[in-house]
Amino acid sequence: MSDLTEITLADHGAVTVVTIDRPDKLNALGVDFWPQLREALARLEADGTTRAVVLTGAGDKAFSAGGDIAGFGELDGIAARRAFQTECLRTFAAVEESRLPVIAAVNGYAFGGGCELALACDLVLASDRATFAMPESAIGLVPGFGVLRAPAVIGRHWTKWMVLAGERLDAEQAERIGLVQRRVPHEDLLDAALAVGERIARAAPLAVETGKRMINRGIDSGETSWSLDAITLLQSSEDTAEGIAAFTQKRSPRFEGR
Repeated sequence: MSDLTEITLADHGAVTVVTIDRPDKLNALGVDFWPQLREALARLEADGTTRAVVLTGAGDKAFSAGGDIAGFGELDGIAARRAFQTECLRTFAAVEESRLPVIAAVNGYAFGGGCELALACDLVLASDRATFAMPESAIGLVPGFGVLRAPAVIGRHWTKWMVLAGERLDAEQAERIGLVQRRVPHEDLLDAALAVGERIARAAPLAVETGKRMINRGIDSGETSWSLDAITLLQSSEDTAEGIAAFTQKRSPRFEGR
């Protein structure tokens, strides 16, 4: 899969490790990442040998520090912003709806889109160094998929604490509220995630696929339409432009509520 430039794949028998591979950028999710992850999942679903996927980040610092904020500022017009949000939401849905179980191995920062990716996965294992946050409100945005899915995972009030107040959670807190199912020593993370993947891979594939679909049956994909409209309008606000400018200029934003 040499055409995949943002991610790498490693075969571990029936389990494939998919690694977000931009360690110099704390595995920030660039424009090319979103379709590439969908393509990788589609290929793994079709290969006839992969039974489970482990999703992690390259290096020791980050699962993913989130979206490429500078790239947001380059989006020109409502249509471009909506198209980009569509790409993001399609990719989160591809993880959530994949026939294969996807296990997040969170090895460091899981901020913004990185936290949302973890929410989209079926199981989350975290290094004891992991930190989770959805801090988009600091630059005038909200995490679209996170707002949609986090309440079902961690409850409405914890979601508000993270989204509205920008609260950061360490691995222990994340495990306590159900965002993480298992917390392990940093050096044991990948082995632990592979062990879970191998355990799932030994089960009947159709049973695993059916079980995942049944557990997810309450998810309403139609709600993404509301999210697309809301976030597209938000991205077009003066406050979002100010928030992105402040971030890139390393200063505090001055929000005006418009």
